[in-house]
Amino acid sequence: MDKLISNNKLKLSVVLLGGLCSLAYYHLKNKFHLSQFCFSKKWFSEFSIMWPGQAFSLKIKKILYETKSKYQNVLVFESTTYGKVLVLDGVIQLTEKDEFAYHEMMTHVPMTVSKEPKNVLVVGGGDGGIIRELCKYKSVENIDICEIDETVIEVSKIYFKNISCGYEDKRVNVFIEDASKFLENVTNTYDVIIVDSSDPIGPAETLFNQNFYEKIYNALKPNGYCVAQCESLWIHVGTIKNMIGYAKKLFKKVEYANISIPTYPCGCIGK
Repeated sequence: MDKLISNNKLKLSVVLLGGLCSLAYYHLKNKFHLSQFCFSKKWFSEFSIMWPGQAFSLKIKKILYETKSKYQNVLVFESTTYGKVLVLDGVIQLTEKDEFAYHEMMTHVPMTVSKEPKNVLVVGGGDGGIIRELCKYKSVENIDICEIDETVIEVSKIYFKNISCGYEDKRVNVFIEDASKFLENVTNTYDVIIVDSSDPIGPAETLFNQNFYEKIYNALKPNGYCVAQCESLWIHVGTIKNMIGYAKKLFKKVEYANISIPTYPCGCIGK
């Protein structure tokens, strides 16, 4: 790969972009629980201005948990076909049936191209799926996770034990704060950074701009790697172009890859 010299620092970096999609901003302002406007005849339907004219639905077997945290509505229900489902502000974050497709690809691509990574940062990812995969690497000595909403972590530990099991690993350190602020004074620290944020509207809005990716770049060690999520290529080409543009101003090599996962909009997600 080519080498990039910036600010007297030699870095060899790959940014892989991809992602989840967003919910309308008014959902964040809605004072009622999700069940009051998302459920109809025992079905959960996912609507958003980010994918107008279409919706994904799952039949509900049982509602397990529902609350409004400091930042967002949090819902867990058991579906008839995809197991338990985690929903934030009306948008599906994961299901037990297909979460592995996202978490494995987001983790193993940067980890396998990085040479014996020791220090890793996860931005977002409170459900623990990325951490679970990172814990499989013996070379890793430290895993920091920066999640803004502690409720997501607590709920995942209760209802998604097979996904959140990595929190029991002694190498994992949890920071409950805005990742943009967390990274302000971090330089030359991480071998790999994985940005597993939610949507560009709401709590994760500060993670989708040029300033944030400058912080990511500065936090990486020389030869560090970053992978991030950024939307579906079928309906969010504009957002993807913007994200790639941010990355190309900093990193020498930028690639976009695609993951097939049925419960995300249009059945796919990029990275």
